[in-house]
Amino acid sequence: MHNTFRSLRNPNYRIWAGGALVSNVGTWMQRTAQDWLVLSELMHHNASAVGIVMALQFGPQLLLLPLTGMAADLLDRRKLLLCTQAAMGLLALGLGLLCISGTVQLWQVYVFAFLLGCVTAFDSPVRQTFVSEIVGEEDLANAVALNSTSFNAARMLGPAVAGLLISSVGSGWVFIINAASFAAVIASLLLLRVQLLRRAPRIAATRASLGEGFRYVRQRPDLMALLLMLFLIGTFGLNFPIFLSTMSVTAFHAGPGQYGLLSSIMACGSVAGALMAAGRAQPRMPLLLGAAALFGVGCALAAVMPNYWLFGLLLVPVGIAAQTFTTSVNSSVQLSTTPAMRGRVMAILLAILAGGTPLGAPIVGWVADSFGPRWALGIAAVSGLAAALVGLRYLVKYQQLQLHLDVRRWYSGRQ
Repeated sequence: MHNTFRSLRNPNYRIWAGGALVSNVGTWMQRTAQDWLVLSELMHHNASAVGIVMALQFGPQLLLLPLTGMAADLLDRRKLLLCTQAAMGLLALGLGLLCISGTVQLWQVYVFAFLLGCVTAFDSPVRQTFVSEIVGEEDLANAVALNSTSFNAARMLGPAVAGLLISSVGSGWVFIINAASFAAVIASLLLLRVQLLRRAPRIAATRASLGEGFRYVRQRPDLMALLLMLFLIGTFGLNFPIFLSTMSVTAFHAGPGQYGLLSSIMACGSVAGALMAAGRAQPRMPLLLGAAALFGVGCALAAVMPNYWLFGLLLVPVGIAAQTFTTSVNSSVQLSTTPAMRGRVMAILLAILAGGTPLGAPIVGWVADSFGPRWALGIAAVSGLAAALVGLRYLVKYQQLQLHLDVRRWYSGRQ
């Protein structure tokens, strides 16, 4: 247990983690309210509209990829975070005021989702890599896992609170509360002891800087395999706003409170997966392969569950598998990447994770509308099993390469 929470011995990390937890709760509240606003208030149970919102919100991470990765490597990460967090708070405030005034329309939600996606595109890679400046290389994997624990602990609380607030005072106030929560993370950034930060080396910006991340990844078969696995699961498997909202509304005929509860149940598994990751050393490919396979099997079983509570029960192992996979990929990529390239490589990772959504979410939403949410979950199951096959193929080729090198070394020693 002491090893699991070792990053909290760092005073800067304690400050950062406290502010991030408050903001994460607000973020999950907004995600739940936004999905419910589109699905049940502005449209009549239209999963495709939710898919479009997700595509607009996550698409900019792919469109702005070269700029966001370079910004994370070249600019002061703390100052950049102050700007992005303030902008995200203002966007939440604007959408909340539109809802409270009763003038919100679907096209306005689309615009706010796109603007939030543009800001998040710059925020995400710098927020991920900023952790290495706080704790250093030795505790990086642990800090990444604890960040995921915080994010998913907030995921347990945020959707449930959002469901209650939507039922009692409406979606608008949920957005207002989220706007206020950004004050916590901004305060934590201002309170950090700057002299204790372990700043990464900065390099001069050139035109070549934009493409260096792609060239670096292409030369690394291990990174290529990890990112392909992440693309499959991130694009077609991690569309849970669609899965949970459509299963809740159309399969089980539940209300906003029960929908929020499903998100919280799944988050219980995600927290467990993140805590298990925090206690590990650097994760290896066999762990990622197993997590991908468990995710696929879990989604397949969840898709055929006959009632609300059995479906909710299956979300726990699905959450464990999804969080183990995503947290382990994050740690593996950061630890195996040169510090000077980390921002650009993480921008590629995050663009694949979030940027695949514009491709996957509309497809999954269309399948849910046309054939039902259970078939949409079947797509998630296939994505997990396909990712496991990619990991298995890499392991086989790696073992063959190692065997070839061992034979060559043995033969050389006999000469």
